[in-house]
Amino acid sequence: MSILSGYKVLDCSIAMAGPFAAQRLGDLGADVIKIEPPTGEWQRHAPAGGITGNKINVSFLSLNRNKRSLAIDLKSAGGKEIIQKLAAQADVFIQNYRPGVAGRLGVDYETLSALNPRLIYVSMSGFGEDGPYATRPGQDLLLQAMSGAMLSSGRAGEAPRAAGQYVVDAVTAYCAFEGVLAALLHRERTGEGQKVEVNMLDAITTIQMQELSVFTVGHKPQVRSAEPHAHVYIRAPYGTFATTDGYLALAMPDMNVLARVTEEPRLATYTERDGWEKRDEIYALVRDTLAKASTADWFAKLDAAGIWCSPVYGYADLVEDPQIAHNGTFVEYDHPTEGRIKTPGFPIRFSKTPSQVVRGAPLTGQHTDEVLRDFGFSDNEIAAHAASGAVLRGASE
Repeated sequence: MSILSGYKVLDCSIAMAGPFAAQRLGDLGADVIKIEPPTGEWQRHAPAGGITGNKINVSFLSLNRNKRSLAIDLKSAGGKEIIQKLAAQADVFIQNYRPGVAGRLGVDYETLSALNPRLIYVSMSGFGEDGPYATRPGQDLLLQAMSGAMLSSGRAGEAPRAAGQYVVDAVTAYCAFEGVLAALLHRERTGEGQKVEVNMLDAITTIQMQELSVFTVGHKPQVRSAEPHAHVYIRAPYGTFATTDGYLALAMPDMNVLARVTEEPRLATYTERDGWEKRDEIYALVRDTLAKASTADWFAKLDAAGIWCSPVYGYADLVEDPQIAHNGTFVEYDHPTEGRIKTPGFPIRFSKTPSQVVRGAPLTGQHTDEVLRDFGFSDNEIAAHAASGAVLRGASE
């Protein structure tokens, strides 16, 4: 038995943050029911990298394993009746609708909590449910830009660079995941459900706890250097440096040890304070020094001396790394339409209740009949709702 076995989750979210949070719950054994329109959730039609797959694109596949799909038209009278009946029996409800949409659909917190006082209701948004930015689009790049994080690295005078991952979506997903677990613990103790609000702006802001405290408490401004230093608040050398055949990341080395290993005595003349005040000088000297040998050569020497460093990987290197293999970071399973799947798994290990992949991402409406039967609908009721267009039975692909 998995740790969340027996809990029912209704996932009405789209795109990445909400589905990712719900998938985490499914990985731990919760029965996650993906509520999507008969045309399929938005992410089914927006493939990252243009990788469309056979019947399910990789973007959707990666965010929706361990879920069952119920295809339902929530704008119809029958759809509203169905979702409210499901919510009355569910443990968790997740949505990331635009402001006002949940109320119009009859799935707002006030309505559903009245039907089910034990319900954990998760509302995810870009900027918060109200306030001056409530109606702005909550898109990852836009939140990265607004968060200040883009100006904590890179060269002065150059355009800010976004992270290479959907980092705002990811951290928002984890906030929602943690919020669900905490609210379930509260319910176990008190019997009470509650509303959990998570927004992308707060999520990306709060993970910059150290940087923003340096600014707000230490009153040190963000000042980027002429050289591409990796972080404005960490002493040099700190960043990536070209070698003869690749790149090496170097983090806050002891300058005397670095001088000895690289046979560049000038590095030993810099003090720790110089690491902040002479970042460009230090970066340029380290850059010229590391350009004289290969990544493997430098890594072997620097690592042996206790200096924090790492080769810069691409994905091809990462998936073949022996520590990744040892950790079991990736899971592999067979999908009925997409074949053999290899994808990142659940990162937390439990000694008694391990996560597992029970099913891959579903086709649209693949489990409509199955889910509705589980929630007490008769075959005649299901057929009637299908005939009215309130639900889609089976896969539409």
